[in-house]
Amino acid sequence: MRMRIVVVGATGNVGTSLIDVLVKEPRVDDVIAVARRAPERALWPGDVEFVAADVASDPLEPLFAGADVVVHLAWLFQPTHDPAETWRNNAVGSGRVFDAAAAAGAGALVYASSVGAYSPAPGRTVDESWPTHSTPTAAYGREKAYAERILDAVEARRPEMRVVRLRPSFIFKRTSGPEQRRLFAGPLLPRSLLHPGRVPVLPLPAGLRFQAVHSADAARAFAAAALGDVRGAFNIASGPVIDRAALASIVGARRVELPWALVRPALAAAWNLRLVPADPALMDLALSLPLLDTTRAETELGWWPEVPGPEAVRDAIEGMAEGVGEGTPPLAED
Repeated sequence: MRMRIVVVGATGNVGTSLIDVLVKEPRVDDVIAVARRAPERALWPGDVEFVAADVASDPLEPLFAGADVVVHLAWLFQPTHDPAETWRNNAVGSGRVFDAAAAAGAGALVYASSVGAYSPAPGRTVDESWPTHSTPTAAYGREKAYAERILDAVEARRPEMRVVRLRPSFIFKRTSGPEQRRLFAGPLLPRSLLHPGRVPVLPLPAGLRFQAVHSADAARAFAAAALGDVRGAFNIASGPVIDRAALASIVGARRVELPWALVRPALAAAWNLRLVPADPALMDLALSLPLLDTTRAETELGWWPEVPGPEAVRDAIEGMAEGVGEGTPPLAED
């Protein structure tokens, strides 16, 4: 059976990688790529149809008509100084996507949740049964947690629609590097400092440990969820765990541990002065995250990562240093 798949948020980090997978998939007949802004050039073969739409305001149900699967990836990280705007896009917009997919009679809905949706459990490895109430003081976390509650309601109301939620760790690839530098570091982290060995000392908060996954691996997981006969939640991450020593090794620097209680006020002041784009609450969230047990993805999705997590981070940092992009507005070159 040939399939029609709609990818919402098609021009971002995961969306571009997912479409790269789908256009090579013989079971997929039509791919509809939805994003707020059109790419600068045609990135995929002619059988990928691009549609410009804003999930927070535009009619969505007509876009999903005849869809076998709707994959919802769209997310707005900025402006962190306007949480009402990110809430409108991420919480309200996600609800509109879920409702429109159900109303259009889509056969399946695949949603990009996040490790950030999980309730705090620093240093603990959790499976998909761990609560998803996040850290409510962080906009990213509370929006991801709220979107999961909306999805719970849609899933209960429409049991005939197959609902899958993937909860990936941090996702990186080379061409996402410039976007991630702009979103989370800003101009105070110049590209020249990101070449290996340029930073002699890397100050990092104590307790920082996380997992990463390459965008190409994450895309394979989303494709497996879209094409497979699965439901429910799946953790997506690659090993080994990345700690301060691993990060320092990647950038060729000597690590210096700093107590977060001392670093946070400085970061908050810089954010309030709009010198850095990342809200300190986002680091609060990062320091509280659990590690992910990916057994269910391995056994039910048949998914294993091909790129180690540290290599995914290295790939993105090299992309930051080189300023490379991918021809879409989110992944624009520096």
